[in-house]
This record gives sequence, structure tokens and C-alpha cells, in this order.
Amino acid sequence: MIIVNTPTKLTVSRILMAIIVIIIMVFPFDEIGIDIPVLRGKVDISIKYIICCVLFVIASITDYFDGYLARKNNEVTDRGKMLDAIADKILVDPILIVFASEGIINPIVPVVVVARDIVVDAIKMQAAANGKVIAAISSGKIKTASLMLGIVFLFISDVPFVYKNIRIDLLLIYFATFMSLISMVQYIDIGRKINKNNE
Repeated sequence: MIIVNTPTKLTVSRILMAIIVIIIMVFPFDEIGIDIPVLRGKVDISIKYIICCVLFVIASITDYFDGYLARKNNEVTDRGKMLDAIADKILVDPILIVFASEGIINPIVPVVVVARDIVVDAIKMQAAANGKVIAAISSGKIKTASLMLGIVFLFISDVPFVYKNIRIDLLLIYFATFMSLISMVQYIDIGRKINKNNE
């Protein structure tokens, strides 16, 4: 019998919430006759995006607490680490792709972010095969935090900053894209050093 601890339950809940968010974002409500209310103002915000934003924020909070509880209660497991990495990507990458498909952000954003994730995961797997563990680095954490905060503002049409004609949402998203490249280069260098030491 597999015992699932609380951090793993939080991680699984994050994956489920991420899937629900994506379904809500791409589901063709208008094609089946469902009229989604829109809040009208200087910018229009669809109620479905507000729902997505709330779910996304809750899911993002679990991203902190699952790791915190795992470390606090000494419940860090390989399965938990794997699920946590999967949950992070399911939570962020598809949302960026949908926003890009709707013309809200430049397609280069999901291309860079997804490509970076693939490269970094490959480096970590190779290091693990050599008995080494590559911990998360600062630039990667900054990238993740900027992406998550930027996505929140994208969902709510950059309110309240839109009223000051400042695009905080795009600034955060493009800054995170830049940090994705920086962190990828740093991970590549870390992987290179590990391989060199194992030669």
C-alpha cells in the first residue's frame, strides 16, 4: 500500500487545479451556447479568467507549502520531487501557450520557457545518473516567481496597473523569459562541471 503524505497531496492538488485552469481557458463555451459574463471597464475581464486567476493563485500557494511541509516534517521523497517538478510545468507552461495563441503575449515566451525546462531537466537527469543532485538556483527561483506573478496580472488584464498605463504583466513575463535564458546557461555550466569531474 502506497502512503501519500500531505506534501504529495498538495502537489497532486496543484496538478488537478492546473488542469482545471487549462480546461476553463480553452473550452469553447460560446460554441455550446454558454455566455460567460464579462466585467466591463477601462479593460474587460472575463469571469472565466477571474476564476482561473483564483485557482492559479491557490495552486501557486501550494507550490510553497508542499516543499515547506516536506522539509519541516522530513517527508522529502524522490516521488515527491518528481511530482513537484511536473506540477510546476503543468501549472505554468500550458497557460503561457494559451496566452500566446490568443495573442496576449509573444509566442517566443512559451518557446523559451519550455525549451529551457527541457534542457534543465535533461541536465538534472544526467547529474542524477551520476549520483549528483542539482539544487534549484536563485535565477531559476526568480524566473518562476516572476512568471507566476506575471500570469496573475495577465488573468486580470493588469489591473490596477493598467489604469496608470503601465504593463506590469508583460514586464514580469518578459523579465521571466530573460531569466529563463540566464538560468539555463547557469545550469548548463553546472552540468558541464559535474561531467568534467566525473571524467
